[in-house]
Amino acid sequence: MTVEFTHVFFDIGGVLGTNGWDRQQRKAALGHFGIDTEDFQYRHEETVGALEEGRIGLDEYLEITVFCCARGFSRDEFRTFMLMQSVADLDAIAIARGLSESGRYTMMTLNNESADLNRHRIVKFGLGNIFTAFLTSCWLRARKPTRIFYDLALAIANADPARSLFIDDREQNLAPASALGMTVIHFTSAAQLRTEFSRLGIESILHGG
Repeated sequence: MTVEFTHVFFDIGGVLGTNGWDRQQRKAALGHFGIDTEDFQYRHEETVGALEEGRIGLDEYLEITVFCCARGFSRDEFRTFMLMQSVADLDAIAIARGLSESGRYTMMTLNNESADLNRHRIVKFGLGNIFTAFLTSCWLRARKPTRIFYDLALAIANADPARSLFIDDREQNLAPASALGMTVIHFTSAAQLRTEFSRLGIESILHGG
């Protein structure tokens, strides 16, 4: 039985592009700047929750994790390298754009990210004219996969879970959404996403996009 969806929610990191500041991006930065991995990891684990929930900003996070001692590079150099790690998945974005341009759905994102990175990636990936709202951990003050994150997102969107679709690359983030009654897709590639949309009966609006 085909569901008539009213809302479609996309994760950003791992779906619409690379992650913003996950293991791969952190590893690249630590190697590039010659930062001690063990010391950084301890400091990161102590502060990443506050960063992604908007309780501290990126400058404070970097002060604690990177610039806790004298460095041979500047904050601007590190921030620039950090932002450069974000690369868009143009095929996945084209799919989201096709859904948005159909006018049939309220399009929103559901992602864990700091405010600075989120703003940067919205602009860099060209998401501003695709999505109505960006329901991000830094503004919701909660992170996936906690139940309150999804409760807040659905309430803000005024969305019926039974008529909502959520796409994420991590199964642990999909489980709470599914438990609430949302239809979920475990994203692995743009091609796989098209197949899933076809299964759900919404392939006709994509025009091969």
